Amino acid sequence: MAPTLRIGLSLSLSGKFEPMGRQAEAALRLLVSDLNREGGANVAGTRYQLALDCRDDASDAERCGAIYRSLCFGERADLLLGPYSSTLARTAAPIAEEAGMVMVNHGGAADDLYENRYRMLVGVLSPASDYLVGFVKLLAGLKLWRKRLAIVTSPGPFAAAVAGGVERAVAERFAKRHGVRIRVKYRGEFDPDTTPAKLFPALARNRVNALVSAGDYAHDVAVMRAVASSTLNIPVLACVAAGVERFREELGEHAEGIVGPSQWEEHAEIEPDLGPTPREFASRMRAAAPHLGCDYPAAQAYAAGLLAKAAVEAAGSLEQNRLREAFSELRTVTLFGDFAIDRVTGRQIGHKMLLVQWHQGHKVIIEAEPGPEADALEFPSGWRLILSSFQIFKLSRKKDEPDDERD
Repeated sequence: MAPTLRIGLSLSLSGKFEPMGRQAEAALRLLVSDLNREGGANVAGTRYQLALDCRDDASDAERCGAIYRSLCFGERADLLLGPYSSTLARTAAPIAEEAGMVMVNHGGAADDLYENRYRMLVGVLSPASDYLVGFVKLLAGLKLWRKRLAIVTSPGPFAAAVAGGVERAVAERFAKRHGVRIRVKYRGEFDPDTTPAKLFPALARNRVNALVSAGDYAHDVAVMRAVASSTLNIPVLACVAAGVERFREELGEHAEGIVGPSQWEEHAEIEPDLGPTPREFASRMRAAAPHLGCDYPAAQAYAAGLLAKAAVEAAGSLEQNRLREAFSELRTVTLFGDFAIDRVTGRQIGHKMLLVQWHQGHKVIIEAEPGPEADALEFPSGWRLILSSFQIFKLSRKKDEPDDERD
Protein backbone atom coordinates (compact mmCIF):
# COMPACT_ATOMS: atom_id res chain seq x y z
CA MET A 1 0.00 0.00 0.00
CA ALA A 2 1.31 3.49 -0.92
CA PRO A 3 2.27 5.81 1.96
CA THR A 4 -0.03 8.75 2.69
CA LEU A 5 0.75 12.44 2.39
CA ARG A 6 -1.63 14.39 4.63
CA ILE A 7 -2.81 17.88 3.66
CA GLY A 8 -3.96 19.75 6.78
CA LEU A 9 -5.97 22.94 7.14
CA SER A 10 -9.00 24.52 8.74
CA LEU A 11 -11.92 25.91 6.76
CA SER A 12 -15.09 27.68 7.83
CA LEU A 13 -17.70 24.96 7.45
CA SER A 14 -19.97 26.96 9.72
CA GLY A 15 -20.25 30.57 10.83
CA LYS A 16 -19.72 33.81 8.94
CA PHE A 17 -17.50 32.40 6.17
CA GLU A 18 -19.38 29.13 5.69
CA PRO A 19 -20.40 29.62 2.01
CA MET A 20 -16.78 30.23 0.98
CA GLY A 21 -15.38 27.55 3.28
CA ARG A 22 -17.78 24.93 1.94
CA GLN A 23 -16.76 25.70 -1.63
CA ALA A 24 -13.07 25.46 -0.76
CA GLU A 25 -13.54 22.13 1.03
CA ALA A 26 -15.45 20.62 -1.90
CA ALA A 27 -12.73 21.80 -4.29
CA LEU A 28 -9.98 20.22 -2.17
CA ARG A 29 -11.84 16.93 -1.96
CA LEU A 30 -12.15 17.00 -5.75
CA LEU A 31 -8.42 17.76 -6.01
CA VAL A 32 -7.42 14.84 -3.78
CA SER A 33 -9.63 12.52 -5.82
CA ASP A 34 -8.18 13.81 -9.10
CA LEU A 35 -4.55 13.56 -8.01
CA ASN A 36 -4.90 10.13 -6.45
CA ARG A 37 -6.55 8.86 -9.62
CA GLU A 38 -3.50 10.15 -11.51
CA GLY A 39 -1.06 8.37 -9.18
CA GLY A 40 -0.72 10.78 -6.27
CA ALA A 41 2.51 12.71 -5.60
CA ASN A 42 5.96 11.47 -6.61
CA VAL A 43 8.45 12.59 -3.94
CA ALA A 44 12.00 11.52 -4.80
CA GLY A 45 10.74 8.33 -6.45
CA THR A 46 8.22 7.40 -3.74
CA ARG A 47 4.55 7.56 -4.69
CA TYR A 48 2.27 9.04 -2.04
CA GLN A 49 -1.50 8.94 -1.96
CA LEU A 50 -2.97 12.24 -0.76
CA ALA A 51 -5.33 12.53 2.21
CA LEU A 52 -7.27 15.63 3.27
CA ASP A 53 -7.47 16.59 6.95
CA CYS A 54 -9.89 19.53 6.91
CA ARG A 55 -11.34 20.77 10.22
CA ASP A 56 -14.12 23.27 10.87
CA ASP A 57 -12.88 26.50 12.45
CA ALA A 58 -16.48 27.83 12.61
CA SER A 59 -15.21 31.22 11.33
CA ASP A 60 -13.69 31.74 14.79
CA ALA A 61 -10.12 32.92 15.26
CA GLU A 62 -9.59 31.15 18.60
CA ARG A 63 -10.80 27.85 17.23
CA CYS A 64 -8.72 28.36 14.08
CA GLY A 65 -5.62 28.89 16.22
CA ALA A 66 -6.22 25.69 18.16
CA ILE A 67 -6.56 23.71 14.93
CA TYR A 68 -3.30 25.07 13.49
CA ARG A 69 -1.44 24.42 16.71
CA SER A 70 -2.58 20.82 16.45
CA LEU A 71 -1.65 20.57 12.75
CA CYS A 72 1.77 22.13 13.37
CA PHE A 73 2.79 20.77 16.78
CA GLY A 74 0.49 17.85 17.53
CA GLU A 75 -0.67 15.63 14.71
CA ARG A 76 1.69 17.41 12.35
CA ALA A 77 0.48 17.58 8.74
CA ASP A 78 2.80 16.92 5.81
CA LEU A 79 1.51 19.88 3.80
CA LEU A 80 -0.25 22.86 5.35
CA LEU A 81 -2.84 25.07 3.64
CA GLY A 82 -4.26 28.22 5.19
CA PRO A 83 -7.86 28.99 6.25
CA TYR A 84 -10.35 31.16 4.38
CA SER A 85 -10.29 34.93 5.08
CA SER A 86 -7.53 37.34 5.99
CA THR A 87 -8.83 37.44 9.57
CA LEU A 88 -8.21 33.74 10.13
CA ALA A 89 -5.01 33.70 8.08
CA ARG A 90 -3.58 36.27 10.52
CA THR A 91 -4.18 33.75 13.29
CA ALA A 92 -2.71 30.75 11.45
CA ALA A 93 0.36 32.36 9.85
CA PRO A 94 2.40 33.06 13.02
CA ILE A 95 1.69 29.53 14.30
CA ALA A 96 3.01 28.01 11.08
CA GLU A 97 6.01 30.33 11.24
CA GLU A 98 6.80 29.27 14.79
CA ALA A 99 6.57 25.61 13.75
CA GLY A 100 8.75 26.17 10.68
CA MET A 101 6.01 24.90 8.39
CA VAL A 102 5.18 26.28 4.96
CA MET A 103 1.59 27.60 4.88
CA VAL A 104 0.07 27.93 1.42
CA ASN A 105 -2.22 30.94 1.79
CA HIS A 106 -5.15 30.55 -0.60
CA GLY A 107 -7.75 32.37 1.48
CA GLY A 108 -6.31 35.65 2.81
CA ALA A 109 -5.56 38.58 0.50
CA ALA A 110 -4.82 41.38 2.98
CA ASP A 111 -1.48 43.08 2.32
CA ASP A 112 -0.51 43.19 5.99
CA LEU A 113 -0.11 39.40 6.02
CA TYR A 114 3.13 39.89 4.11
CA GLU A 115 4.35 42.93 5.97
CA ASN A 116 5.40 40.70 8.87
CA ARG A 117 7.79 38.93 6.49
CA TYR A 118 6.81 35.46 7.59
CA ARG A 119 9.48 33.30 5.98
CA MET A 120 7.17 30.30 5.55
CA LEU A 121 4.08 32.04 4.12
CA VAL A 122 3.34 31.42 0.43
CA GLY A 123 0.63 33.54 -1.20
CA VAL A 124 -1.63 32.33 -3.99
CA LEU A 125 -3.91 35.39 -4.27
CA SER A 126 -3.26 38.83 -5.64
CA PRO A 127 -3.05 41.16 -2.61
CA ALA A 128 -6.00 43.34 -1.65
CA SER A 129 -4.28 46.56 -2.77
CA ASP A 130 -4.47 45.26 -6.37
CA TYR A 131 -8.19 44.50 -6.28
CA LEU A 132 -9.64 47.68 -7.78
CA VAL A 133 -6.65 49.19 -9.56
CA GLY A 134 -8.21 48.02 -12.83
CA PHE A 135 -11.44 49.83 -11.95
CA VAL A 136 -9.55 53.13 -11.68
CA LYS A 137 -8.07 52.53 -15.15
CA LEU A 138 -11.55 51.75 -16.44
CA LEU A 139 -12.96 54.91 -14.89
CA ALA A 140 -10.13 57.02 -16.32
CA GLY A 141 -10.91 55.74 -19.81
CA LEU A 142 -14.59 56.70 -19.73
CA LYS A 143 -15.63 59.82 -21.61
CA LEU A 144 -17.10 61.68 -18.69
CA TRP A 145 -16.19 65.36 -18.29
CA ARG A 146 -15.09 64.76 -14.72
CA LYS A 147 -14.86 61.53 -12.70
CA ARG A 148 -15.81 62.35 -9.14
CA LEU A 149 -15.11 59.27 -7.05
CA ALA A 150 -16.32 58.28 -3.59
CA ILE A 151 -14.70 55.50 -1.55
CA VAL A 152 -16.81 53.84 1.15
CA THR A 153 -14.91 51.38 3.33
CA SER A 154 -15.60 49.34 6.43
CA PRO A 155 -13.10 49.32 9.33
CA GLY A 156 -10.28 46.79 9.14
CA PRO A 157 -6.97 46.22 7.35
CA PHE A 158 -8.42 44.37 4.32
CA ALA A 159 -10.75 47.24 3.40
CA ALA A 160 -7.97 49.75 4.10
CA ALA A 161 -5.66 47.89 1.72
CA VAL A 162 -8.27 47.86 -1.07
CA ALA A 163 -8.96 51.56 -0.57
CA GLY A 164 -5.24 52.34 -0.40
CA GLY A 165 -4.72 50.64 -3.76
CA VAL A 166 -7.51 52.75 -5.26
CA GLU A 167 -6.03 55.95 -3.88
CA ARG A 168 -2.57 55.14 -5.23
CA ALA A 169 -4.04 54.36 -8.66
CA VAL A 170 -5.96 57.67 -8.66
CA ALA A 171 -2.73 59.52 -7.84
CA GLU A 172 -0.96 58.10 -10.90
CA ARG A 173 -0.47 60.28 -13.96
CA PHE A 174 -2.89 58.41 -16.24
CA ALA A 175 -5.83 58.77 -13.86
CA LYS A 176 -5.05 62.38 -12.96
CA ARG A 177 -4.66 63.34 -16.62
CA HIS A 178 -8.08 61.84 -17.36
CA GLY A 179 -9.89 63.73 -14.63
CA VAL A 180 -10.28 61.12 -11.89
CA ARG A 181 -10.53 62.79 -8.49
CA ILE A 182 -11.55 61.43 -5.09
CA ARG A 183 -14.28 63.68 -3.73
CA VAL A 184 -15.64 61.73 -0.75
CA LYS A 185 -14.04 59.20 1.59
CA TYR A 186 -16.12 57.47 4.23
CA ARG A 187 -14.78 54.83 6.62
CA GLY A 188 -16.96 53.11 9.18
CA GLU A 189 -19.70 50.59 9.72
CA PHE A 190 -22.49 50.97 7.18
CA ASP A 191 -25.91 50.85 8.82
CA PRO A 192 -28.62 50.98 6.12
CA ASP A 193 -30.97 52.70 8.57
CA THR A 194 -28.67 55.54 9.65
CA THR A 195 -25.58 55.85 7.45
CA PRO A 196 -27.28 57.07 4.23
CA ALA A 197 -28.62 60.13 6.06
CA LYS A 198 -25.04 61.09 6.94
CA LEU A 199 -23.27 59.99 3.76
CA PHE A 200 -25.65 60.61 0.86
CA PRO A 201 -25.84 64.42 1.22
CA ALA A 202 -22.05 64.54 0.82
CA LEU A 203 -22.27 62.38 -2.30
CA ALA A 204 -24.91 64.67 -3.78
CA ARG A 205 -23.11 67.87 -2.78
CA ASN A 206 -19.89 66.71 -4.45
CA ARG A 207 -21.81 65.46 -7.50
CA VAL A 208 -20.20 62.03 -7.22
CA ASN A 209 -20.60 59.96 -10.38
CA ALA A 210 -18.53 56.90 -9.41
CA LEU A 211 -18.49 55.02 -6.13
CA VAL A 212 -16.35 52.17 -4.78
CA SER A 213 -17.27 50.08 -1.75
CA ALA A 214 -14.60 48.01 0.00
CA GLY A 215 -15.29 45.81 2.98
CA ASP A 216 -16.60 42.40 3.84
CA TYR A 217 -19.41 40.85 1.82
CA ALA A 218 -22.24 42.16 4.03
CA HIS A 219 -20.84 45.69 3.97
CA ASP A 220 -20.62 45.79 0.18
CA VAL A 221 -24.12 44.40 -0.31
CA ALA A 222 -25.57 46.94 2.12
CA VAL A 223 -23.79 49.87 0.42
CA MET A 224 -24.70 48.83 -3.11
CA ARG A 225 -28.33 48.13 -2.22
CA ALA A 226 -28.69 51.52 -0.52
CA VAL A 227 -27.02 53.48 -3.31
CA ALA A 228 -28.75 51.64 -6.16
CA SER A 229 -32.20 52.11 -4.63
CA SER A 230 -31.63 55.79 -3.75
CA THR A 231 -32.30 58.87 -5.88
CA LEU A 232 -28.56 59.60 -6.19
CA ASN A 233 -28.34 58.08 -9.68
CA ILE A 234 -24.60 57.36 -9.48
CA PRO A 235 -23.87 55.64 -12.82
CA VAL A 236 -20.59 53.84 -12.12
CA LEU A 237 -20.56 51.52 -9.11
CA ALA A 238 -17.97 48.98 -7.98
CA CYS A 239 -17.45 46.77 -4.96
CA VAL A 240 -15.38 43.77 -3.93
CA ALA A 241 -18.46 41.57 -3.37
CA ALA A 242 -19.57 41.89 -7.01
CA GLY A 243 -17.06 39.19 -7.93
CA VAL A 244 -19.18 36.33 -6.55
CA GLU A 245 -22.40 34.74 -7.85
CA ARG A 246 -24.27 35.31 -4.56
CA PHE A 247 -24.11 39.04 -5.21
CA ARG A 248 -26.59 38.84 -8.10
CA GLU A 249 -28.89 36.58 -6.09
CA GLU A 250 -29.04 39.05 -3.20
CA LEU A 251 -29.30 42.31 -5.13
CA GLY A 252 -31.49 41.14 -7.99
CA GLU A 253 -31.85 43.79 -10.70
CA HIS A 254 -29.85 46.27 -8.60
CA ALA A 255 -26.71 44.25 -9.42
CA GLU A 256 -27.00 45.17 -13.09
CA GLY A 257 -24.04 47.24 -14.28
CA ILE A 258 -22.03 46.95 -11.04
CA VAL A 259 -18.32 46.27 -11.50
CA GLY A 260 -16.15 44.13 -9.26
CA PRO A 261 -12.70 42.58 -9.02
CA SER A 262 -12.27 38.86 -9.41
CA GLN A 263 -9.35 36.62 -8.61
CA TRP A 264 -10.76 34.03 -11.02
CA GLU A 265 -13.49 33.43 -13.59
CA GLU A 266 -14.33 30.18 -15.30
CA HIS A 267 -14.49 31.90 -18.71
CA ALA A 268 -10.97 33.34 -18.43
CA GLU A 269 -8.77 32.23 -21.32
CA ILE A 270 -6.02 30.40 -19.41
CA GLU A 271 -3.88 27.54 -20.70
CA PRO A 272 -2.58 25.87 -17.53
CA ASP A 273 0.68 24.00 -17.13
CA LEU A 274 -0.85 22.12 -14.19
CA GLY A 275 -4.32 20.65 -13.90
CA PRO A 276 -7.58 21.40 -15.71
CA THR A 277 -8.64 24.55 -17.55
CA PRO A 278 -11.01 26.93 -15.75
CA ARG A 279 -13.99 25.63 -17.71
CA GLU A 280 -13.10 22.00 -17.07
CA PHE A 281 -12.67 22.66 -13.36
CA ALA A 282 -15.96 24.54 -13.09
CA SER A 283 -17.85 21.77 -14.87
CA ARG A 284 -16.39 19.07 -12.62
CA MET A 285 -16.85 21.16 -9.48
CA ARG A 286 -20.53 21.68 -10.21
CA ALA A 287 -20.97 17.98 -10.91
CA ALA A 288 -19.25 17.08 -7.62
CA ALA A 289 -21.06 19.69 -5.47
CA PRO A 290 -24.05 21.07 -7.41
CA HIS A 291 -25.52 22.77 -4.33
CA LEU A 292 -22.45 24.92 -3.64
CA GLY A 293 -21.74 26.76 -6.88
CA CYS A 294 -18.27 27.51 -8.16
CA ASP A 295 -16.63 30.84 -7.35
CA TYR A 296 -13.06 31.93 -6.71
CA PRO A 297 -12.87 30.32 -3.20
CA ALA A 298 -13.14 26.92 -4.89
CA ALA A 299 -10.69 27.75 -7.67
CA GLN A 300 -8.01 29.21 -5.41
CA ALA A 301 -8.19 26.23 -3.03
CA TYR A 302 -7.87 23.74 -5.88
CA ALA A 303 -4.96 25.74 -7.33
CA ALA A 304 -3.25 25.83 -3.93
CA GLY A 305 -3.34 22.04 -3.80
CA LEU A 306 -1.92 21.74 -7.32
CA LEU A 307 0.88 24.14 -6.41
CA ALA A 308 1.67 22.31 -3.16
CA LYS A 309 1.99 19.04 -5.07
CA ALA A 310 4.22 20.65 -7.70
CA ALA A 311 6.46 22.22 -5.04
CA VAL A 312 6.87 19.04 -2.98
CA GLU A 313 7.74 17.08 -6.12
CA ALA A 314 10.25 19.76 -7.16
CA ALA A 315 11.77 19.73 -3.67
CA GLY A 316 11.97 15.94 -3.68
CA SER A 317 11.36 16.09 0.05
CA LEU A 318 8.82 16.86 2.75
CA GLU A 319 11.45 18.91 4.62
CA GLN A 320 9.86 22.33 5.04
CA ASN A 321 12.82 24.59 4.23
CA ARG A 322 13.41 22.75 0.98
CA LEU A 323 9.70 23.01 0.23
CA ARG A 324 9.78 26.79 0.80
CA GLU A 325 12.75 27.11 -1.56
CA ALA A 326 10.91 25.09 -4.19
CA PHE A 327 7.99 27.50 -3.97
CA SER A 328 10.40 30.42 -4.47
CA GLU A 329 11.64 28.84 -7.70
CA LEU A 330 8.22 27.80 -8.98
CA ARG A 331 6.96 29.62 -12.07
CA THR A 332 3.87 28.01 -13.51
CA VAL A 333 0.24 28.44 -14.58
CA THR A 334 -2.84 26.77 -13.09
CA LEU A 335 -6.55 27.27 -13.74
CA PHE A 336 -6.17 30.22 -11.33
CA GLY A 337 -3.61 31.96 -13.57
CA ASP A 338 0.10 32.71 -13.27
CA PHE A 339 2.00 31.80 -10.12
CA ALA A 340 5.20 33.41 -8.82
CA ILE A 341 6.08 34.71 -5.35
CA ASP A 342 8.47 37.24 -3.92
CA ARG A 343 11.34 35.13 -2.57
CA VAL A 344 11.57 37.03 0.72
CA THR A 345 7.97 37.80 1.70
CA GLY A 346 6.07 35.03 -0.10
CA ARG A 347 3.71 37.65 -1.56
CA GLN A 348 2.10 36.69 -4.85
CA ILE A 349 3.54 38.67 -7.78
CA GLY A 350 2.55 36.58 -10.81
CA HIS A 351 -1.24 36.46 -10.63
CA LYS A 352 -3.31 39.22 -12.25
CA MET A 353 -6.73 40.41 -11.11
CA LEU A 354 -9.70 40.35 -13.46
CA LEU A 355 -12.43 42.96 -13.71
CA VAL A 356 -16.04 41.83 -14.09
CA GLN A 357 -19.42 43.48 -14.56
CA TRP A 358 -22.97 42.21 -14.09
CA HIS A 359 -24.81 42.32 -17.41
CA GLN A 360 -28.31 40.91 -17.99
CA GLY A 361 -27.96 38.70 -14.93
CA HIS A 362 -24.54 37.34 -15.86
CA LYS A 363 -20.98 38.16 -14.88
CA VAL A 364 -18.75 39.10 -17.79
CA ILE A 365 -15.05 39.87 -17.89
CA ILE A 366 -14.42 43.42 -19.08
CA GLU A 367 -11.36 45.27 -20.27
CA ALA A 368 -9.79 47.55 -17.64
CA GLU A 369 -8.72 50.14 -20.19
CA PRO A 370 -11.35 50.98 -22.83
CA GLY A 371 -10.09 51.94 -26.26
CA PRO A 372 -9.72 55.61 -27.26
CA GLU A 373 -13.14 55.69 -28.94
CA ALA A 374 -15.04 54.15 -26.02
CA ASP A 375 -17.84 56.20 -24.47
CA ALA A 376 -18.81 53.79 -21.72
CA LEU A 377 -17.98 50.48 -20.17
CA GLU A 378 -16.87 48.79 -23.32
CA PHE A 379 -18.23 45.31 -22.74
CA PRO A 380 -20.94 45.64 -21.78
CA SER A 381 -22.31 49.11 -21.02
CA GLY A 382 -24.20 49.02 -17.74
CA TRP A 383 -27.76 50.28 -17.78
CA ARG A 384 -26.96 52.86 -15.11
CA LEU A 385 -24.42 54.49 -17.38
CA ILE A 386 -26.88 54.54 -20.27
CA LEU A 387 -29.74 55.98 -18.23
CA SER A 388 -27.54 58.60 -16.62
CA SER A 389 -25.41 59.69 -19.56
CA PHE A 390 -27.46 62.77 -20.41
CA GLN A 391 -27.24 64.05 -16.85
CA ILE A 392 -23.52 63.34 -16.63
CA PHE A 393 -22.64 65.38 -19.70
CA LYS A 394 -24.66 68.31 -18.32
CA LEU A 395 -22.50 68.54 -15.20
CA SER A 396 -21.11 72.05 -14.65
CA ARG A 397 -17.52 72.66 -15.67
CA LYS A 398 -16.85 75.11 -12.85
CA LYS A 399 -14.14 74.29 -10.33
CA ASP A 400 -15.07 71.28 -8.17
CA GLU A 401 -16.04 71.67 -4.56
CA PRO A 402 -13.49 70.61 -1.93
CA ASP A 403 -13.37 67.00 -0.85
CA ASP A 404 -15.53 65.62 1.91
CA GLU A 405 -13.70 63.17 4.13
CA ARG A 406 -15.56 61.47 6.95
CA ASP A 407 -14.66 58.78 9.44
